[in-house]
Amino acid sequence: MPKLLIDEQQIRAVIDRVVERTFRMDFSWDWPGGVAFYGVCEAYEATGKKEYLAHLQAWIDEQIEEGLPKLSVNAVSIGHALLTLFQATQDQKYLTIAMEMAEYLQKDAVRFADGIFQHTVNSESYNFPEQAWVDTMFMAGYFLLRVGSHLGRQDYIEDGLRQYHGHERFLQDDRSNLYYHGWDHIVQSNMSAVHWARGNAWAALTMARALELVPVTHPSFMIIDGSLRDQLSSLVRLQDESGLWHTIVDDAASPLETSGSAGIATALLSRGRLYNKYLQPSIEGILARITEDGTVTGVSAGTAVMDDAEGYRNVPDKRIQGWGQGLALAFLAAVLNAQKGLFGNAC
Repeated sequence: MPKLLIDEQQIRAVIDRVVERTFRMDFSWDWPGGVAFYGVCEAYEATGKKEYLAHLQAWIDEQIEEGLPKLSVNAVSIGHALLTLFQATQDQKYLTIAMEMAEYLQKDAVRFADGIFQHTVNSESYNFPEQAWVDTMFMAGYFLLRVGSHLGRQDYIEDGLRQYHGHERFLQDDRSNLYYHGWDHIVQSNMSAVHWARGNAWAALTMARALELVPVTHPSFMIIDGSLRDQLSSLVRLQDESGLWHTIVDDAASPLETSGSAGIATALLSRGRLYNKYLQPSIEGILARITEDGTVTGVSAGTAVMDDAEGYRNVPDKRIQGWGQGLALAFLAAVLNAQKGLFGNAC
């Protein structure tokens, strides 16, 4: 495979712009900020720029002072930033809140089937009884795995892995190996049965990160590795010539979408040199969608499990979104790490 051509100075400059623009957005204690700040933390760890973390710490401290809202499965995604803050500052308050989130998931989060979390959000206006959404793999499953690995809490680790395996069971299409957006356990169906780009990104990025935490001797390692291997093998064959993926990855009539593309490409980087010929156009395609002021463009709005494919095709993508900023930062950070030989062997 050809080596990736990476302009490190350019990547660092773009990361600066995206981080700066992200902190000019307004977030509540919920998943848009959770994903945005996950990306900021990835950028901090790849660049070592302490000012990124200082901005994040100021935001978190202000939220803590005002009092934190009721939790949901999606909202615990803020815990990713808390773990990074604790590791950087050793301030116990961040770890304490992260542990409270983990305890919420273990003791209070609504479950179904074999202990899978029902998709819940910070609004009582929306209820999705016995529904699994692929988003949960990142928001809660990966978070439990991270906090469990940090604390040596095997119960958190096993519960996180339960989410991975349950969502694979219900959401990975046996024929295409792509992931569906959702599963309704009451009616036993994948509802609109759409292979949504950002959903495939949640699954792929989450599984790639899990393989960095789960020992190869653990039975879950090969299950996750096999699921990711087969999913990526299908996804690369659906990549657009622009280096991006369509909102519905196997529907070329649907719009190209940046956040899902960034998450998928981040997972591809974890496989070393294997996917370099697909990653080079991804780097160029994603950079082309970032404006001079650091706005990541072409990011679809928050998306429920839509009624049909047409619903996904018509989700607006005009506005800046926290998840677009965060997933783009995660990708750009992974590109820097790959160049340094810290993430796979991509260069």
